[in-house]
Amino acid sequence: MATPQDEVRPCMEISDTQLKLDQVQAAMKVMMERARSISDTPVCLAIVDAAGNLEAFAKMDNARLFTRRHAVRKAYTAAVLGINSLAWEERMSSIDRSVSENGDPMITYEQGGVVIIKDGAILGGIGVGGLRGHNADEDLGKLGLEAMNL
Repeated sequence: MATPQDEVRPCMEISDTQLKLDQVQAAMKVMMERARSISDTPVCLAIVDAAGNLEAFAKMDNARLFTRRHAVRKAYTAAVLGINSLAWEERMSSIDRSVSENGDPMITYEQGGVVIIKDGAILGGIGVGGLRGHNADEDLGKLGLEAMNL
């Protein structure tokens, strides 16, 4: 089922409202608790503001460098594009485009980036990397989004 974060918005404003520390901490806590209970591989979590600047990062022990970087890239992608990274991947694939055509090396098509939106404006993005399974990273990011109580 499509959510507001899956829809392309051609003109979306960045909110004057910023993520609050309590919101970020709540999201990170619930995501890490869930990751530790379900994952047999190291998971990395990132939250960025609307401009893609890092607000929070956490990793499980022994996380690979690629997984660390990719969690941040997924959060960045969701925030700066205003769309979940999986939905962006599907959209770009449907018009036969590649990630290199975006002109921004931080943009990724990997699922696991969830845009944070409140009152129609972008507040930031959540990125998750390392879970095994179809769309598992994005599902965990959506859990973090719910914990923010926006």
